[in-house]
Amino acid sequence: MIPLSSTISDPVYQQPETISASDRFFGSFIRDKRDLPFVYLTIRITLILCTLAVLLYMPFITGWLWGIVAAAYLIFNNFIFKGPFGLMLHCTSHRAFFRKEYDFMNHYLPWVIGPLFGQTPETYYSHHIGMHHPENNLPEDESSTMGFQRDSLRGFGAYLGSFLFAGIYHLAGYFVRKKRKKLLVRSVRGELLFVAFCVGMSFVNWPATLVVFIIPFVISRIIMMVGNWAQHAFVSAEDPGNPYKNSITCINTKYNHKCWNDGYHISHHVKPNMHWTEHPHYFRSTIDEYIHNDAIVFDGIHFLHVWAYLMGKRYDLLARHFVNIGDKYSSDEEVVAFLKGRTRKIAA
Repeated sequence: MIPLSSTISDPVYQQPETISASDRFFGSFIRDKRDLPFVYLTIRITLILCTLAVLLYMPFITGWLWGIVAAAYLIFNNFIFKGPFGLMLHCTSHRAFFRKEYDFMNHYLPWVIGPLFGQTPETYYSHHIGMHHPENNLPEDESSTMGFQRDSLRGFGAYLGSFLFAGIYHLAGYFVRKKRKKLLVRSVRGELLFVAFCVGMSFVNWPATLVVFIIPFVISRIIMMVGNWAQHAFVSAEDPGNPYKNSITCINTKYNHKCWNDGYHISHHVKPNMHWTEHPHYFRSTIDEYIHNDAIVFDGIHFLHVWAYLMGKRYDLLARHFVNIGDKYSSDEEVVAFLKGRTRKIAA
């Protein structure tokens, strides 16, 4: 248990003293100049990952050289770019990336780059914007964590298995119930086209298709569920629809620098369209709301830590990084009891 730090190291927007020619050029295409880092990330991914992907399909790349290219692709994909890309896709799903006159360019991330990371076109948008946020982890949310014991590896296995093998079925069923035909079409179309594309490309070169599309797809689905589980692991049974009581916030972590302040999940649910650079200031300016609602804040760890500590029932480590906002707790034991109360299965 630690006190709230007097400083927060997470990234905020700082107006540059001088604007480079490239910033002026790319800035003319995007809606918000604060999203220029997304432009440069997209360029890096295109130049590196797309090039490696194409090479894996080339007939003259064989043997040990093919193995080196495949290893490089998997490393860049899953260890360097996956987190930043996934959360860039998240941010640009909430706030359109390119200006209205260049709207066609907004399809580049979900339709061209996304499949390299196993993101089926527009399914993420449909799930996250069309279902998860409106339902806010409550029982109608097909990715809700409420019905599971959230410090149980068996519980997480059931949660993950349901998403991996029936996720698109449940999502489609949700849109049918809600009579949201447009999102139904977008989600199912993207999923089926991705599967059909992978099948077709497997006849061209199945080892390359496995590396370029299928392995990233499986890893992405697992990581997304690990993240959502951790983000909504601590839920108040008395007030499960309150974002301050069904989400968590992780501050002062390198993850927030790499993944666009994704650790601020409470404020993201409070204000889904808030720009990623605004969360640290908003957290500070509304800290009384966090205190009043017994919000859970961790310092120095991120969602993967939270998930791993829960699966190992290491509440002692969670308590060590727990921020005692409002000075409500006098010992780690009190924090552990509080956290355990928030991970119990909640009947629908």
